[in-house]
Amino acid sequence: MKIHLRQIQADGLHLEGEEDCPIQDLEKEDVSCTGPLRYSLDVGISEGALWASGRLVQPVELKCVRCLEPFPFDIEVKAFSLHLELTGPELIDLTPYLREDILLNLPAHPHCDREGGRVCPAPAEMGAGVPAAEKEEKAQPDWSALDKLKL
Repeated sequence: MKIHLRQIQADGLHLEGEEDCPIQDLEKEDVSCTGPLRYSLDVGISEGALWASGRLVQPVELKCVRCLEPFPFDIEVKAFSLHLELTGPELIDLTPYLREDILLNLPAHPHCDREGGRVCPAPAEMGAGVPAAEKEEKAQPDWSALDKLKL
């Protein structure tokens, strides 16, 4: 996303729309874009610096770390913000900054049942689909071997 500084008025500029996916090179990492980047940004110039703030949403397809099945996910940056000193050209490319924030919001260990709309088909012994309270109840500490220890 490139912005020409002369487009920005004194009271700022609101940008809303779609751009090509800035993280297309992550195919080998099991992350594939399923749609364009949607953005809603406010941009302005203040004291020799460009500022931008707003919201970004990038739909992707991730692979679940439990069942290895692909599932849709929206990488959402609810509070994108940027402050960039203006030192050179009148045309500023925001793409590297957008890409960085999207990558920072990418889940490190994606689970297909993370949002609650799906049950992971992974085997039950892995704990998929079992609420945390039930896991704690089942995992009672076994001290019997230590109780038999004679010191």
